[in-house]
Amino acid sequence: MNKPLSAHDALIYVMVMASAVDSTMNDREMERIGQLIGFLPVFKDFDDDKLISIARDCAALLAGPEGLDVVLETVKDTLPARLYDTAYALAVEVASADLSVKAEELRLLSLLRDRLGLDKLTCAAIERSAIARFRNGQ
Repeated sequence: MNKPLSAHDALIYVMVMASAVDSTMNDREMERIGQLIGFLPVFKDFDDDKLISIARDCAALLAGPEGLDVVLETVKDTLPARLYDTAYALAVEVASADLSVKAEELRLLSLLRDRLGLDKLTCAAIERSAIARFRNGQ
């Protein structure tokens, strides 16, 4: 992977990380990634044909030595600071997609929050909004 990453690439890396951190990338999470890319304004100019290639590049980095740390640092270095909270929100969305958040996903969210220097109040608001969106109607 010699080409520089775009903000789109880094945001997709965040979502792939959130999906893969528990060692399974389930259909609900993958479907949610596709939905988010399809309707969020931040992905307005994204070429959907690149998604699989970007996800594979991220998976290859994650599988390497210190993979999680490398991907977290890559995301931080690539994204403009104004998209840090967007990245965190995307990670929360993917982690919540299967209606349960596992310990590994919580740890990733904590690492992402710390790496991006996000304040706990902002992250709590993002997490609370996900709880409201994914709540069962019964």
